[in-house]
Amino acid sequence: MKLVHTIKELQSELDALRNIGKTIGLVPTMGALHAGHASLVKRAVAENDVVVVSDFVNPTQFNDRNDLIKYPRTLDADCELLEKVGASFVFAPSVEEIYPEPDTRRFSYAPLDTVMEGRFRPGHFNGVCQIVSKLFMIVEPDRAYFGEKDFQQLAIIREMVKQMEFKLQIVGCPIVREEDGMALSSRNARLSPEEREYALNISQTLFKSRMFAASHTVAETQKFVENAIAASKGLRLEYFEIVDGNSLQKIANWEDTEYAVGCITVFCGEVRLIDNIKYKEKL
Repeated sequence: MKLVHTIKELQSELDALRNIGKTIGLVPTMGALHAGHASLVKRAVAENDVVVVSDFVNPTQFNDRNDLIKYPRTLDADCELLEKVGASFVFAPSVEEIYPEPDTRRFSYAPLDTVMEGRFRPGHFNGVCQIVSKLFMIVEPDRAYFGEKDFQQLAIIREMVKQMEFKLQIVGCPIVREEDGMALSSRNARLSPEEREYALNISQTLFKSRMFAASHTVAETQKFVENAIAASKGLRLEYFEIVDGNSLQKIANWEDTEYAVGCITVFCGEVRLIDNIKYKEKL
């Protein structure tokens, strides 16, 4: 495994490999890696000859500067994990390397990016599209891997690839959870032991709501989740929406779609956590 800091060096390495017919997989990350990221890399390793993992905390997708400052940066530990799971390259550029001048591009994929996270984090998805599109242009991968925990992000990236006509496959990978069910997240490291216990109620509520939904309406399921989070110590609900998994638009009835997903964002102390659950999925 090789640690690379510049675009020029990475492209030189990849061009040589591409010229002898090697396929390239990309796993974009912001570092602070955990078993969820490892699962993406393992899948990429299984499906490609060469795997590039980007490790870059992208400033343009943070609409809260304090959140950017507090975001964990653990490059040494990240490299140890990535070597174990078979990554070929770790691309860890500086902000100046990625943004030698401000990126003024504007991405708009309404209505995908105007609901949920788009409503509460204005500019966030524009920053995501800026960095992901840059990585696609730098690496030119055959496949890129993203976790389904960031469900809305995955839908927007698929749309960006379609509209910008990138020649690659986007691979969505299932949420990886702790043994107790909590979704793995780099932000979990910021939770105190007490907050970690509180946060467990997020996934537990979603699991219970899936059973509840089997015999109740969408509106009743919505209220079930909202009430459960409101009754949970240490948690503050930002939003919970039950949407069509493709359009990300709210549904009124289960019959409105073959792909129904509940997306949630909750504050536990100062830490903002997201999760989702599938209520209906066409097999």
